[in-house]
Amino acid sequence: MYELLDIFFLSFHTALILFNLLGWIWKVTRRWNLYSLLATAFSWFVLGIWYGFGYCPCTHWHWIVRRRLGHTDMPSSYIKFLIQEWTGFSIEANIVDAGTAIFFFLALGISIYLNIKDYKKK
Repeated sequence: MYELLDIFFLSFHTALILFNLLGWIWKVTRRWNLYSLLATAFSWFVLGIWYGFGYCPCTHWHWIVRRRLGHTDMPSSYIKFLIQEWTGFSIEANIVDAGTAIFFFLALGISIYLNIKDYKKK
């Protein structure tokens, strides 16, 4: 059961991250992309007040599953984990965190801009 949950979280969380980064490209998904980015920001910055900056429920639940599977040396960054999992490369956490922030705010800015532009067209 935990093996299936591990695969589910790996697939779902990866897809969610890719949607956050690229969902603004297609007009039909732009509004949902903005909602997803805002939910991510809420999790990181508001829930992060209580659970730690950058808190993500998906990461939290996935780490519970992975601990049950015997994985004990999990990085604090899910993006660092994905890079290691998908490519085998280990990149310094501060570089991954900086890249994550840059790409997140870039995607958020583009999504806000395009959603406003689409709204004004209506």
